[in-house]
Order: sequence, then structure tokens, then C-alpha cells
Amino acid sequence: MRAASGVDVAVIGAGVIGLAVAWRAVRDGYSVAICDPEPGQGASWAAAGMLGATTEARWGEGPLHTLLAASAASWPGFAAELEEDSGAGVGLRMDGTLAVALGPDDYAALHEAVDVQRRLGCQVEMLTSRECRQLEPALNPRVVGGAFYGADHQVDNRAVLRALTEALRRRGVEVRPRAVRRLQTSGGGRPVTGVVLDDASVVGAEQVVLAAGCRSGQVEGLAPVDVPPVRPVKGQILRLRTRPGYPPLARTVRAAAEGRDIYLVPRAGGEIVVGATVEEAGFDTTVTAGAVYDLLRRAVAAVPDTAEMELVEAIARLRPGSPDNGPVLGTTTSTGLLVATGHYRHGVLLTPATVDAMAEVLAGRPLPAPAAPFGAQRFGVGVPAYG
Repeated sequence: MRAASGVDVAVIGAGVIGLAVAWRAVRDGYSVAICDPEPGQGASWAAAGMLGATTEARWGEGPLHTLLAASAASWPGFAAELEEDSGAGVGLRMDGTLAVALGPDDYAALHEAVDVQRRLGCQVEMLTSRECRQLEPALNPRVVGGAFYGADHQVDNRAVLRALTEALRRRGVEVRPRAVRRLQTSGGGRPVTGVVLDDASVVGAEQVVLAAGCRSGQVEGLAPVDVPPVRPVKGQILRLRTRPGYPPLARTVRAAAEGRDIYLVPRAGGEIVVGATVEEAGFDTTVTAGAVYDLLRRAVAAVPDTAEMELVEAIARLRPGSPDNGPVLGTTTSTGLLVATGHYRHGVLLTPATVDAMAEVLAGRPLPAPAAPFGAQRFGVGVPAYG
């Protein structure tokens, strides 16, 4: 093996979570190395960037909603710091989100969801059909009503990835485009002392943060008890481009028609992100004709003019799902190994909260209160096995 190069923190994974944790770490004075064979090209690249803590609120997920809401509230400050450090914009838009229903059954389901959200303390305004179309004239006249979520905004996920990469570069940290072959461990207690890359080079580290998304459990060298319970959840997503002079949507629109949901997220440059499927398909990333057709059909049902837009991209990526849809954060049984994975559909939204949580853990402190329910130990990860 080649001689090891030593850092304070080695991060496995250069998605939005890994990059952001690394950025915070270097700002806190740690030396950092980041390793990923395809930096920024995983689930974070395909995300829509919705900061939808309220629209995502579900009954039985109170702790997750608390974490989502705390992270959403932190986004303006996080964005401002990142833009200052990188010199690049991140496309934060504070326009709110409009959810609409295209039929009476969908409207009843929306009412039920709003009732739950209000019980969780969320601020939601129910709207008539006319009020919905006053906000978004391009909506289908069939819209029977909707709800406005004034605190649910969006950010340009790809701009965030570019800004994080640039902020790290300015601080002397380059992402190494190498895969991690295995963890480097030593001693009976399996302390982790770094990572071995696919070119046989070694990056020695005082602490290793495992933030490899749905592949976090596949890193060799993990103790069986430390394997995070994450799985790939396939999502297919589209990008449309509006015609010159055609006014795009003013804000994120989420629509339901015959029990099927769709979201349309406008970007400042004229693109509209349309998504997304949720498929238990293993590690398959094939873009399928059926999924593209279904997404387009639902988009046209909500906003008929999307039928005339240019289809510029159709991609599929794999979200890291956990058994309870919450992230997996914190310490493990192996000294020097931390985890930050399992963010499922909330990776971009949960970035500020995850950064704050992992900064505490890197400093040897416990997870902060909003993140405490999402320690890895709730699944047995990081809990020693006896007997």
C-alpha cells in the first residue's frame, strides 16, 4: 500500500450531506478529505430541492417533522453562509408551495392531510379553486381547491452542490474522485483509523464519516453491528424547459389527481423539475418509458401548458431509505466511525440540521435535541451485541 496521508476527518460520499458535513468540519478547524467516485452525481443531483417540512408532515412522524421544520428554518442562514463562502448563488426561493386537488376525492384527502398538519402546529391556508388559479393562472381549470404552505420553499439542489464544492476548494479541500475500497481498522475494539481507496492509497483519519447514501451499508470493513439499515429507493425525475417568453410557475406546485401525486418545481432559468417516482427496485437506475409517460401525464393534468415544453432530461437516481424514513446519524460501536445517511427524500431539506448534528458528534458531544431521535442506535446500529 502507498503511504498514508493523515487528516482529522475523512468523509465517504460527496452528495449534499457529505459535502456539507465536510464544509462545516473544515470551517470548524478540522483537516478534511472527501472521497467519492462520482462526486455530486447521486441522489442529490436528481433532487428537486423542495424545502417542504409542512407538506411532508405525516401523522406518526412527529419527531421527523420537528427535525424537518428546524432544518427548514435554518436554510436561509445556511444559504447565506454558503453563498458568502463560495461566491456562488444557491437559488433559495421563498415563494411558498401550493398544493392543489383535481377532484373531490383528492380534495378530501388534502383536507385530511391539512388537519394532521395543523395538529402538528403547521400553518396552512386552505384555498378555493379561484384563489388557486389567482396564484397560478396556468393551473388546470379542473382544480377544485388547494392549500398554500407559506413556509415551504425551495433551493436549487445543483447550485448547492456546486457552491459546496467551490467553498471546499477555496478552503483547500478537493474531492478525491476515488471509491473507498474498505475501512482501515485496527485493534480488537475495531477502531477505525482511515479508509483504503480503490487505487490502494490510504487516507488516515482520526474520524471517518460514512455518508455514502444508499450504498453506506456496502463499505467493506464495517462491523456487522455498524452496518446502517439503508436501502435504495429509486426515483425517476424529469426536467422541462419553458418556451421563450412563456411565464413559468411562480412557485412549487404539488398536485393530486385520482390519488396520484406530482410536483412541479420552477427554476429561475426557465426549467421546471417534475417528479418523482418512488420505486423499490434495488440498485436499478434505468429510466423507463412508462415512468416518463406517467410523470408527463400527471404534469399535463395539473398544468396543461407543460405539454408544449421541451423535455430536456429524464434521469433516475437512488434515495437512501431507512426503515422509519428518518436519517441515521451519529456514533457506532467502532471508535472513530460516524454515520450520516438514510435521509430518504429529505436530503437537501435536512442538510442544515444534519450539519449541526454531525458537528456536535465530531466534537465528542451528543446529538442535539431535534436530531436525538435519529441516532443510529434506534436500529441497533452502534449497540454492542452480547451473548
